[in-house]
Amino acid sequence: MELDGKLRQLLIEDYIWVLYVGIILLSWYSNSLERKYYVNNDLEAKDKYRNILIVIFSILLLVYFYFLESAFEDVKNLKSSDSDERKRLVLISFFGSLCVFISGVVFLYVAITDHDLDVELAFN
Repeated sequence: MELDGKLRQLLIEDYIWVLYVGIILLSWYSNSLERKYYVNNDLEAKDKYRNILIVIFSILLLVYFYFLESAFEDVKNLKSSDSDERKRLVLISFFGSLCVFISGVVFLYVAITDHDLDVELAFN
């Protein structure tokens, strides 16, 4: 069963990589819209740019939540017989996933509330 779980997880991660490629393409397109707004003061391009950023960071937040949930499952599945090193690494991994998820919430909040494009957001 453990092997099946790992293989299922890898399949999901393959789909996430495809999502990342889509996000990169959307980010590239959004940069052209942002440029169009700054050069031509095109308010329609600005609105499209903002909407794309909101979509990008919403998708990323879902991905980050998936990894946070997966890391939390790893924490819950720790056994007292696991090595101290494994316990430490699983907890550190969970903490890292939590931090990434929190950063996703922050970036999505900025994307939604920054109507004047005062902050440069990038998929990172």
